[in-house]
Amino acid sequence: MTDKSDKALEKRAGAGVAAGRSAPGEIDRFLGAAKQLAPLATGQAGRLVFALDATMSRQPTWDLACSLQAKMFEVAATSGGLAVQLVYFRGLAECRASGWVGEPRRLNGLMSGIACQGGQTQIARVLKHVRDEARSVPIRAFVFVGDAMEEEVDALAGLAGELGLRGIRGFLFQEGHDPAASAAFATLARLTGGAHARFDGAAPDSLLDLLRGAAAYAAGGREAMLKLATGSPAVRGLLGSMDGGRR
Repeated sequence: MTDKSDKALEKRAGAGVAAGRSAPGEIDRFLGAAKQLAPLATGQAGRLVFALDATMSRQPTWDLACSLQAKMFEVAATSGGLAVQLVYFRGLAECRASGWVGEPRRLNGLMSGIACQGGQTQIARVLKHVRDEARSVPIRAFVFVGDAMEEEVDALAGLAGELGLRGIRGFLFQEGHDPAASAAFATLARLTGGAHARFDGAAPDSLLDLLRGAAAYAAGGREAMLKLATGSPAVRGLLGSMDGGRR
C-alpha cells in the first residue's frame, strides 16, 4: 500500500471489494482523484492513518470529519508537518485506503466524494493495513472514528498488540455510548499505548479537540501533545489515558 494510487484492502481469503454496492462511478472518481495527487514530499513530516467507519449510521459524523480534517494539518504544522492517509470501510466487504496526502484540500476532495453505506465494522482490516503499511513507511499513530463493534475483540487485540510493539499509538474516538464499543475501543487503545475517548457528534468542537491531539502526537510526539494540552482539556484527557495505559 505504498504506491500513490488508492486501492482496496483485500481480505486474505481473496474476497474483493463489493463495488456493486457503490454509487455508479463513485469508486472510479475516488481512484482517479488519488492518482492525480502529486508525489508527497513529506520530509520529516509525521504520518497519521485517519480511519473512519463509513457504514450507514456514520453519514453525519463523516460530514463532520470532512469539515474538521483541515484542522489536523494546522495544529501539526508547528511540530514538523503531517501526512495523512485516509482509510474507510463500508458495505459488506469494501475497505479502501488513499495515498499519503500532505494538503487538507486534497484530503477533503477525497472524502467529499464518499457516501456512507450499510454494513458491519471491519476494524480488523484497518489494523492489518496499518501494520502492513508501517513496514514500508514510518507511522507514529492512527485515528479510528466509529460508534460500533461487531467483531471478535480477541482477534483485534492481537493486532493492536502488534502495533503497540511497533510504537504505533491508536487513538480511538467513539461517538455515542455503546458499551460493547466502549470496552473494545478502550482495550485496543490500551494495547497500542494510545487513548480512547468519546465525543458528541452534535458538538463539533468535541471531535475537533481530539483530532488535534492525535495530529499533534503524529507530528511531534508526546512533547507536541503536551504543548497543546495547556489549552485543551480534551488533549489533557488523551494524555492521561495514554499514561494510565502504561501503568
